[in-house]
Amino acid sequence: MADQNRSLVDDYSRYLKAFELFLERSSEHQCMRDFIHNTLPNILCTVGAGKSTLNVMGVGSGGGDIDLEILTQLHTKHPEARVENDVVEPSGDMLYKYKVLVAKTAGLDHITFRFNKMTASEFESDWKQRNIDRKFDFIHMIQMLYYVKDPEATVSFFRSLLHKDGKLLIILVSGQSGWGRLWRTYRAQLCKSDISQCVTPGDIKNFLDAEGIPYQSHTLQSQMDITECFTAGDEKGELLLDFLTEVLEFSKNASPELKAGVLELLKQPECSREVDGRIIFNNNLETLVLTP
Repeated sequence: MADQNRSLVDDYSRYLKAFELFLERSSEHQCMRDFIHNTLPNILCTVGAGKSTLNVMGVGSGGGDIDLEILTQLHTKHPEARVENDVVEPSGDMLYKYKVLVAKTAGLDHITFRFNKMTASEFESDWKQRNIDRKFDFIHMIQMLYYVKDPEATVSFFRSLLHKDGKLLIILVSGQSGWGRLWRTYRAQLCKSDISQCVTPGDIKNFLDAEGIPYQSHTLQSQMDITECFTAGDEKGELLLDFLTEVLEFSKNASPELKAGVLELLKQPECSREVDGRIIFNNNLETLVLTP
């Protein structure tokens, strides 16, 4: 069945609609902002001590709103430093949104933006081909390791770019979230072999532990209203199901058995809870902070 179902990412316009609906229905960006404002500053104050220019990179930065939140906190901790900010993002639409956001946001004169329209693997190949020895003080990879073929190798490469006191921030959905339960149950049916869509922080931590690489971990509480998923034919519900399963038009293309199984699982306490008649999905995230 996994081979018969197309991935949602194959249809970018539908993926974008589903992603925007996900952000509307979830508290994901809010919990990230809480982390950025309350926890990240203590991490950022340990990087780039005394440097006049800080090198920062966002990998899979999307439209840039979370990037700018991070850069604001970095400036608060290092007010005298200029920032060289590299953006790695394969979507031209997202890069356009990022550039528009930068253009209309005040207080960014101390930042130089370099936009790289490429995937993480393309960036890695280009970087190695050009034999660049530049190091970074802070790199963040937020909700993007699902879309690389080898998450562990990707983490290793970007970690190798860190300055001696640099930090690498990874954010993924928690293995203890509803996503984790969904993937553990239906990995074979939902996860494409060519894209590691079902990676969780647990997978990355297993790799880090095996390599003896230290890290800090933080859990971010998040939730998503998926009530419409259980109304047959509901347009928003079907978009959310596509996003949850990463299967293009899941309701139409999944087998009746798979569809019934997924919907039943999504209602279980391991995935969701009922609040005032609404089905609220556990969308918890986990952050990992790595040193060189």
